[in-house]
Amino acid sequence: MSANQDAESVVASIFSDAFEAGLVSDGVLAASMAQRDALWAVRESIPDANRAVGSIASHDVSLPLRALPAFIDQATAVLDEIADLRVNCFGHLGDGNLHFNVFPAEGKIRSDYGPLRAAISEAVHGLVKQYNGSVSAEHGVGRLKTKDLPRYKDPVGLHMMAAIKRTLDPNGIMNPGVIIPE
Repeated sequence: MSANQDAESVVASIFSDAFEAGLVSDGVLAASMAQRDALWAVRESIPDANRAVGSIASHDVSLPLRALPAFIDQATAVLDEIADLRVNCFGHLGDGNLHFNVFPAEGKIRSDYGPLRAAISEAVHGLVKQYNGSVSAEHGVGRLKTKDLPRYKDPVGLHMMAAIKRTLDPNGIMNPGVIIPE
């Protein structure tokens, strides 16, 4: 048996055990490179589909693995209280990274929710903080979340970020003032 086949049997066993324990309700394991490529093509097309629908708010967050199911349930319930919305939630759950994207209800468009956009993100990010997660994961803070950092990042963490930035970029030439004020 090759190392690859061995890995495949281990993954299949983990999936089977998780299914029997009620932790997984559905899934698929690629049986060939062609199937693997087809599965990745589906995964890679999600952002394009999200853009076509027009998300109200996109969140790239990370959470402790044990908190993921409760977070998803609670965040969805909280959003249901705000408005009639749809959620597309996916990610690389093995490392706690979750893309939690919020979309208009069927028959509505993004602009119908303009005034609610900030409240939606505040609700999601507030829950992320409650679960000891991070409002910035795979795609980083970027320019859109810089004002959120003081609210969701602890002061010690912000101080450490500034110290690292000063050490690595003493002249302030890399993205000046973008995340850490100069």
